[in-house]
Amino acid sequence: MLKAVIFDMDGVLVDSEPLNLQALINTLKDFGANLTLEYCSKFIGVSVSDTMRQIIDDYKLNTTIDELKLANTAMKRKMIKDEGYPPIPYVKTLIQDLYHNGIKMAVASSSPEEDILHVTKTLGIYKYFDKIISGDFVEHSKPDPAIFNLALKELGISTSQAMVIEDSMNGTIAAEGAHIKTIGFLNPNSGNQDLSRACVLIESFQDIDYHFIESEYRRAHGLPVEITKTKRLVIRELTVDDIKSLYQIYQDPKVHEFIDDIDDYLQNEIDKHKAYIKNVYSFFGYGLWGVFDKDSNKLIGRCGIQNRTIDNHLEIELGYLLDGNHWGMGYALECTKAVLSYAFEYLGIQRIVASIDKLNSRSINIANKLGMVREKEIMDNCRHCYLYSITKDAYDKRTEKEKEDKRKEAVNKVLNKYEGGIDTAVYKKRYRHLDNDK
Repeated sequence: MLKAVIFDMDGVLVDSEPLNLQALINTLKDFGANLTLEYCSKFIGVSVSDTMRQIIDDYKLNTTIDELKLANTAMKRKMIKDEGYPPIPYVKTLIQDLYHNGIKMAVASSSPEEDILHVTKTLGIYKYFDKIISGDFVEHSKPDPAIFNLALKELGISTSQAMVIEDSMNGTIAAEGAHIKTIGFLNPNSGNQDLSRACVLIESFQDIDYHFIESEYRRAHGLPVEITKTKRLVIRELTVDDIKSLYQIYQDPKVHEFIDDIDDYLQNEIDKHKAYIKNVYSFFGYGLWGVFDKDSNKLIGRCGIQNRTIDNHLEIELGYLLDGNHWGMGYALECTKAVLSYAFEYLGIQRIVASIDKLNSRSINIANKLGMVREKEIMDNCRHCYLYSITKDAYDKRTEKEKEDKRKEAVNKVLNKYEGGIDTAVYKKRYRHLDNDK
């Protein structure tokens, strides 16, 4: 279970690396050393003490680590005063979302504690962090795992309960050494960093939230991701252990009458799904998911979206199948509506289609209820099919209309409840302004 997220600071919370590197170059000029940007970039994620020690050795400088540190600190503060540290866009929103979802947080940075406190307080995020861990607190800096081991100890959690967000190779090596899964942030200002040890890479924090972090945590630990819930259902990724139950559902002739993508042999289907988890769920972030009864946790079918070439066009297709014992009770509409909502509202997909056999009256009925539009007749897998589609704009308009209809219905119920009573005028005055039709 995910309990904590540990953030690096430079390059993750603030876009400080360009200023830090330039400050280092400017500082060493005063000591007779002409450093290049390429040379300095290898110190991203390394503590100031270790950086200065290496520079003294490489350039045979007649000075001390403390003297260089003081000069570098003075240079950085002057530059920060003149230029400031630009915050990484949207990272504060992520921190607030994690906080509101009960996730512990820490900063584990090679920077001095004073700098970390200054940055977090200036950005207004200090209050969200449970612990501040500086490179000054440990004997060895990143890529040594000591700083992350200390963060885990201070947070009171195990390695399997945390995720790290890093922008440097040294940081990802340190996290790997501490056996913590990492999200790599591709910050272009952090130089050419090898983040291959991270379990997932992101280019921006704009669409990153608690759900994303939780999902990547579960995938990194081989656990299925819960996609969404409805009144009666839980929709989550299928595991290899679920395939046997799905295969049994598929054996019902009326279930597989219009389904073409399940193998005739169980072991083949299991082998396919192992690759599916890695290559579809993890890569695209969507696929065909399991539909589970919320009360019994029993698998009753599958529903989701997948990439497929239909009528010579690459489309994102909605599909579902349900246990025959759950037909005619509204489950199909319930799970497909939930999947459309997730696809449009969370994933930001712009168009979804459904290729439906012309004889499949149940699925045609579901498509119509979802607001999908019949585009044309096609041949698909040697079947005569209708191609239905719905766009995000059409979905948004339909959803807004449904909300408005429900609002009007609620207003009318209130009005009808008090119609004819002694206080009718009072209630009508209160509620009439909400109903544009009255």
